[in-house]
Amino acid sequence: MNDGSSVTHNSAAYDSTVGIQAETVHNSNVYFVHPDASPQEKYKVGVRFLEDGIPSRARDMISDAIAHGHDNSEVRFHWVLAMLSARAYHDLSTEEIQRLHHASGLVRNYAEGEWKDALRVAFELLAMLSTADGETGRVLERLRALSPRQRDAILHHLDLVLTGGLKDSLWAENRERAETARFGNDRVQRVWAYFEPDPIGPRALPPRPSTAAAARAALPVRAGLFVVVTAFLWILALVADPAAAVIELLVALGAGLTAAHFGRRWWYQEHQLKAKNRESHIPHMGDPASAGDGFTNHVRYSFDHYFSTRVPHGFAPHEWLGHTVHIRNSLVAEIALLYRESRISVDRVNWLIRYLAQDARDRHNKGTLFDHRHQNQTLVVAKALCVVALITLGITTLALLGTVASGTGASQVLLAILTVFGAVWSGRAAASSWLEALSEEHRLTEETQEYQERLTARQIAYQNWKSFLDTTRPSELEMETWLTCDKTLFVDEALRHYQLTWRDLITHTILMTPARPYKRGRVKGGPWRYSRYSFRLFLVTQDGVREISTEFDFTDAKRGNEQRSNYRFDALSSVQVTERTHIGYDLELVLTNGPARNIRVKDADTHQLAPDENAQEIAEINLNAAGFIHTFRLLEGIAADGKGWIERNNPNNLPSFRAAD
Repeated sequence: MNDGSSVTHNSAAYDSTVGIQAETVHNSNVYFVHPDASPQEKYKVGVRFLEDGIPSRARDMISDAIAHGHDNSEVRFHWVLAMLSARAYHDLSTEEIQRLHHASGLVRNYAEGEWKDALRVAFELLAMLSTADGETGRVLERLRALSPRQRDAILHHLDLVLTGGLKDSLWAENRERAETARFGNDRVQRVWAYFEPDPIGPRALPPRPSTAAAARAALPVRAGLFVVVTAFLWILALVADPAAAVIELLVALGAGLTAAHFGRRWWYQEHQLKAKNRESHIPHMGDPASAGDGFTNHVRYSFDHYFSTRVPHGFAPHEWLGHTVHIRNSLVAEIALLYRESRISVDRVNWLIRYLAQDARDRHNKGTLFDHRHQNQTLVVAKALCVVALITLGITTLALLGTVASGTGASQVLLAILTVFGAVWSGRAAASSWLEALSEEHRLTEETQEYQERLTARQIAYQNWKSFLDTTRPSELEMETWLTCDKTLFVDEALRHYQLTWRDLITHTILMTPARPYKRGRVKGGPWRYSRYSFRLFLVTQDGVREISTEFDFTDAKRGNEQRSNYRFDALSSVQVTERTHIGYDLELVLTNGPARNIRVKDADTHQLAPDENAQEIAEINLNAAGFIHTFRLLEGIAADGKGWIERNNPNNLPSFRAAD
């Protein structure tokens, strides 16, 4: 079993991978109930649970609402559906049957209306379980007279309760509804979005801390020393030859100012270029520094994928990857630094990686992809003027030294030479502090502006992607409706293949398990839903058990790997369930004439639980959604009692349900 997640390389649909490709829990409040919620609010959430295929939670919520005084024909109708949904009559306990009997006696107390009519029909259908087929016509007429919403709800949730001729009479209509709704609401184009993880919010690297304050603090001392030393040198020259000293001073000032003007820009851009080159360096896959950093590797894979699928016109994918290698290295380093957090999958960052790949392509098309590189290449004229000014300054300094030597003694010349060295040293130190202070102020302003622009652009991209996902992602009701249609048509095809009618069946059950490779997703508080299912249908007749299994691709309902087997009741030796906390639930089916079959019912999900979710409750929800509870009870009963269990649970032998007077 592979419980790991792998990077998703898709923008509009999912690809096949090995094992579990992605696990997504949508942080939705659709099933959230405030502790102080009113009975009416609890009832509404209970109905949502029921419609979305979680009847066990629906029973709890609606029962709680009734216990706190919210009771009418509509509430009681949904309570009855929740009691019977995904359960056969023999799954009900004695206490539950008594509660249903008591509820049937309350019908006369409710106000007349469509919900009371629907509630009556539900109880009448329950009373028809052991009635001869000829006596069901009146109830069927009343059922068909209900509104489509109520009629469909009854047929859906009483699926395992209705049997025999009663169900035969309704099956053609049920099949037609399933065929109509199976691909409704643009299923094929929208299912992928359910398994797409919720994107993590936009981030951008903030500006680096400025060192301008430290440089500015050192500047007065260095600049003061330079002024003192150069003033002393000029005084020596002025004493030796006033006219020459004035000219040389003016030339030195002009050269110095010119060098400062053009050198400031040169120095800043060279400094920025080195900094960006350092930032863009990231170890390659084979480097020891990258070993074990799975998140960075996944980020790199995603960048390579999206850059290779978003290629400017005129480039082959491999050419574009080679052309943008430094840009991708820089972006990989940035994303890895921003999002390397515990339990953060790269799937949640793919929206940003995809946007950055598109942005690189668009900037190339506009000719602005390498703006920074161009900006860092200062004009040759500016560099030349700076160099000429520095050379002039050096020559002027030597001339000034010559002026001092021409009119003074040897001791003063030595002092002048020392003064020149001091001026050069202090001048260089003062210039360095001054350039760093100005550069840092400029850099901070520039990087702050770039940061705001990048973050704003990413926020817009994030909102666009999130809005698109929210609009495209199917609701729980839509996912449950499509799944129900798939099951209905699968059962119908099996019945036609074996030339069986519902009169021929004692009971049936469907076990839905994940089929690898798959993606899975759920909303908070809801069951796992899978991109690929394995349906296993058990049809129980007087002659034995017919088992049909097939794999479903949930996007387009295409099937494959279908298998069929038949066995007598006494061939089913034993059924047992193994629960492994960190792996999941396994169902072992042992036949007397063959090896044991292990069926993975569900994978573990404890690591995907929200802090306020109960592990046992979520496990129960998932097992119920898979049809496991009913399937296990059925197979366990057959394995234990064989033909005797079948005879006791034959619909014709069930005790009649009589509504209270």
